[in-house]
Amino acid sequence: MKETLSMSTRPTEKVLAAPEQLGLESRSDFRRAAAELLELLPEGTGRLIIDISGTRQVDSAGLGALMLIQRKAAERRLTVCLRGANEELRFLLVLTKLDDLFELESGVA
Repeated sequence: MKETLSMSTRPTEKVLAAPEQLGLESRSDFRRAAAELLELLPEGTGRLIIDISGTRQVDSAGLGALMLIQRKAAERRLTVCLRGANEELRFLLVLTKLDDLFELESGVA
């Protein structure tokens, strides 16, 4: 699985690109990469941006991974932002009442 990490110029922000298929196959590597980035952020002020614009499919395992990443971030008082979520994923987040856990950002900043 190919992870693309892009460094933000701000030290309180890290960007992680989600895989094209976020699910059973990719969730462990994705969670591990997110956890590593969360550790690099200063507690209480950081923000992890998950660029999900290239993700075509998210299954229940993928949603679970996002929830675990968010929980880990919350423990350190960090924010998780989903960038470029498509309509289907936004609907899924609303349906599962997970939309309040994440900042949703459209497109690329």
